[in-house]
Amino acid sequence: MIHDTIAAISTAVGEGGIAIIRVSGPDAIEGVDRIFRSRISLKDAQTHTVHYGHIVEPATNEPVEEVLVTLMRGPRSFTAEDVVEINAHGGVIAVKKVLDIVLQLDGFRTAEPGEFTKRAFLNGRIDLMQAEAVIDLIRSKSDRAFSVARKQAEGVLSKRIKSLRQTVIELLAHIEVNIDYPEHDVEEMTSAYIRDQCGSAIEEIDRLLKTANEGKILREGIVTAIVGRPNVGKSSLMNMLTQENKAIVTDIPGTTRDVIEQFVSLNGIPLRLLDTAGIRETNDVVERIGVERSRNALEDADLILFLLNNNEPLQAEDRELLDQLKERPVITVINKTDLPRQLEIEVVERAVPAHSIVPMSVLAEEGLDRLEQAISEMFFEGQLESHDLTYVSNVRHISLLKRARQSLADAIEASNMGIPIDVIQIDARSAWESLGEILGDEAGDSLIDQIFSQFCLGK
Repeated sequence: MIHDTIAAISTAVGEGGIAIIRVSGPDAIEGVDRIFRSRISLKDAQTHTVHYGHIVEPATNEPVEEVLVTLMRGPRSFTAEDVVEINAHGGVIAVKKVLDIVLQLDGFRTAEPGEFTKRAFLNGRIDLMQAEAVIDLIRSKSDRAFSVARKQAEGVLSKRIKSLRQTVIELLAHIEVNIDYPEHDVEEMTSAYIRDQCGSAIEEIDRLLKTANEGKILREGIVTAIVGRPNVGKSSLMNMLTQENKAIVTDIPGTTRDVIEQFVSLNGIPLRLLDTAGIRETNDVVERIGVERSRNALEDADLILFLLNNNEPLQAEDRELLDQLKERPVITVINKTDLPRQLEIEVVERAVPAHSIVPMSVLAEEGLDRLEQAISEMFFEGQLESHDLTYVSNVRHISLLKRARQSLADAIEASNMGIPIDVIQIDARSAWESLGEILGDEAGDSLIDQIFSQFCLGK
């Protein structure tokens, strides 16, 4: 049981219209009532109501801030505890004054990162998978990623994991009965039941893991390096995709000296764009460092946008890069299609037959739709499924699903080999525990602390 009461600022620090101080715990209502002056006492107020008044300095009873206070009695709150949210003016000083007064109350302390969500988990309102989805909601970089996280936070994916656990627990129950009452065991029927239950669970896990690559991309974004020799339009493409002048654009080769990073959502696909320095041999010490960083960015990239100029013949540097990128996930962008063509496109097609080639004019902002389609075909087989947002996107969940699948496969193999049923029980229980760790049922305190430490204060 949780005995103390926590408080923290739940809105971003800085100037704004309002700021919210969230308070949760057994003394939340009675404590805030001692520093809040209004026409009605919070102790007498109905749950899920909003009240106008002032926060006062306890020692002098002088008003400090004009506020609106929202009251939510547990368990009908985010944490399943009594929760009070104080809406104050959004200035740094105003909100700090209110928080300081709240924290002076007996038994009140500052919340740790993610502690409100952690309490929701510990109090059984949400499972660990739903709690982790809250982080994804906050960090979403695209509408699609937000929708996937929202579905997970609502428990859609948790229901499928719980259904899987139910399949495995039924198997464990059957095995337990046969261990306790071996005289009633029919070996062939038991083996068939094990294969059937484990096979059914494996099929469902495979359906979930099939979405893992797309889910991970939606959650983390595609690391996309924009590469090419100097002055082919890399920075211009970066600015076009981000719709801002993030990168300096000039006719002087070597203008970009370092890797510039920016997130962008392209047709619902989140890209982590890396605008790299033009790759070429140079005697300039600073530019040489930038070129080396560009080569390192190539190694880490999930996708490479390789730019060529439509109005120039292939250069030696172009050919060298084409050779280096043969086996990489590359989309070749032919830029400056608004100018007369001098590029030998047939040579490019022969050099990289497996690459998608997208003609564009960054200056005229033409060809973006073709680039979006090429990326979608490379990573999502042409389109994102709009009707099913049940993606597995968390690396921890993917790893545990694979572990559970292996345990179930081991159980089937053991059954086929005629291994005693009490040994098969170990594999089945291992699968059950791995699935439980996804939901938090089998998670240790250190894992739980690690997960919630990733949250911001006040969430």
